[in-house]
Amino acid sequence: MRQIPLGLRLPDRAVFASFLPARNAEALAHAHQVAEGGGSALSWLCGPVSAGKTHLLQAICAAASGRLRAGYVPLAEVAALGVGVLEGFPQLQCLCLDDLDRVAGSLEWEHAIFGLLREIEDAGGRLVMSAVAPPSLLPWALPDLGSRCSAAAVFQLRPLDEAEQQEALTLRARLRGVELPEETLRWLQRRFPRDMRSLYELLDTLDEAALAAQRRLTIPFIREVLRSAPRGAG
Repeated sequence: MRQIPLGLRLPDRAVFASFLPARNAEALAHAHQVAEGGGSALSWLCGPVSAGKTHLLQAICAAASGRLRAGYVPLAEVAALGVGVLEGFPQLQCLCLDDLDRVAGSLEWEHAIFGLLREIEDAGGRLVMSAVAPPSLLPWALPDLGSRCSAAAVFQLRPLDEAEQQEALTLRARLRGVELPEETLRWLQRRFPRDMRSLYELLDTLDEAALAAQRRLTIPFIREVLRSAPRGAG
C-alpha cells in the first residue's frame, strides 16, 4: 500500500470487508466506486462520531492504492501543523480528508482545500471529505468552497443499533480468526461505551491478549485482562 506523508499509516483492519453495511449500504457502494476511480469527483460523508466515516475513508484509500495514488489525511490530528501538510496532495488521484469540521471557518485552510479540490478535479481525480455535519451546515469562511462541497455527493451515515453492533463486532472478530461468543458480546455492550470506535479498540486489545495467552475470549478471561491492564485502560 502506498503510504502518505507525515508517517501516517492506515490501520490494516480498516477495509471494506470489515465494514458492516447495515443502513449505510448506499454509502458503502459509492465508496467502492470511488476506490475504483469512478463515482463522483467530490464526495462527502457525514454523521455522528463512530458512525463509520473514518473507517470508510481509510477503506477507500486501502482499496484504491492498488491502482491509484491514494492518500488519507486526519485533519483532527494534523491541523495544528498548518496548511503546509497538504503540499504534494494534488498529485494524488484519490484523496480522503477526514474531520473537515476541524478546519471549517479558517480562511487559510479553506483556501488551501479549495485549491486542492480544483487541482484534483482538473486532473480527473477523486476527493472524499468527512465531517459530523453535512456541508450546508458548516460555518464556511470561503463561500465558493461551501458551495462546491454542498454540490458534492453527500451521504449521511447512521450509527449501528445494538443488534448491528453485535453483528459488526462478530464480523471484525471473524476476519481476525477469533471466536466471539454471544454471551461475551452482550457482556461487553452492557459494560462499555456503546460506540463502535471504543468497542473495536477494546476488541483489538482483547484479541492481542488472547493470542498471547492462547485463550478464548470468554467473560472470565476478559475480566482477567482488564484487571491486569494499566489504570485507565479499557
